Amino acid sequence: MKSIAKVLSLPVLAALAGATFLAATAPAQAADGRLQEILDRGTVRVGVLGAFKPWSFPSTDGTQEGIEIDLAKSVADTLGVDLEPVVVTSANRMQFLQQGKIDVIIGGMYDTAERRKIIGIIEPAYWTSGPTLMAKEGAIASWEDIKDKPVCAKQGANYNKQVQREYGPRLVAFTGNTEGKAALRAGKCVAWLYDDASIMADLASGEWDGYEMPVSVLFNNPWASAVPIEELDKPWGVFMTGMAYRWQADGKLLELEKKWGVKPSDWLAEQHKRLEWDESYLDGQ
Repeated sequence: MKSIAKVLSLPVLAALAGATFLAATAPAQAADGRLQEILDRGTVRVGVLGAFKPWSFPSTDGTQEGIEIDLAKSVADTLGVDLEPVVVTSANRMQFLQQGKIDVIIGGMYDTAERRKIIGIIEPAYWTSGPTLMAKEGAIASWEDIKDKPVCAKQGANYNKQVQREYGPRLVAFTGNTEGKAALRAGKCVAWLYDDASIMADLASGEWDGYEMPVSVLFNNPWASAVPIEELDKPWGVFMTGMAYRWQADGKLLELEKKWGVKPSDWLAEQHKRLEWDESYLDGQ
């Protein structure tokens, strides 16, 4: 049986502050913590979205693959246990975490104040997304190009008013994504206004040849992994914090962008630059 102390001595946790490390490895906490359960079980159960290409989606043999699956594998490999991806939805992922059906969420989830009251949000965030446009290639070159033009949008999206106020399109709101994108195909709108992660998934599907995402996101909504809230400051939460830090610091997320053909994100590049650890002192040793 592996011990928590052995796992927490791994290099991934070197990034954490000493005080946090000592608090997290206190014997009273370790006795019944989730990290020890995972080590005893020999499997880490990671909640992922099942049809969200290229982040997590079924491969030809039925197994899950994608960016978030690669991140989940890095967790399992670092722990030395097997990975069990568990397909969740945006409606049940937090409940699965609270009910103990999964150990961690790595599944396209925004970091919000309300969610922080319910589950243990891990910092730093590992991805981000935000509102942007999908349009026929060459139809739109900038946000300013949608002024006074019909733009399809999702009814109730919190960014609709901001886009209308700042860029002046005539928003045509739909209750569902399917209807809104169908209107774009039919030429009723010059663009579809939605989250760039969803648009990238559409473009990667092969069903939107001749369309593009021509403008940058209006703002960033960070995505976070999460553990049960009671585990946030215990070894399991501290371990996942170390993993999230390393994903940003060692350039893994930038590598996954290239691997899965995702449009490069300025936000990811900035996070890597901010968190990268200077190891030049090791040269020649």
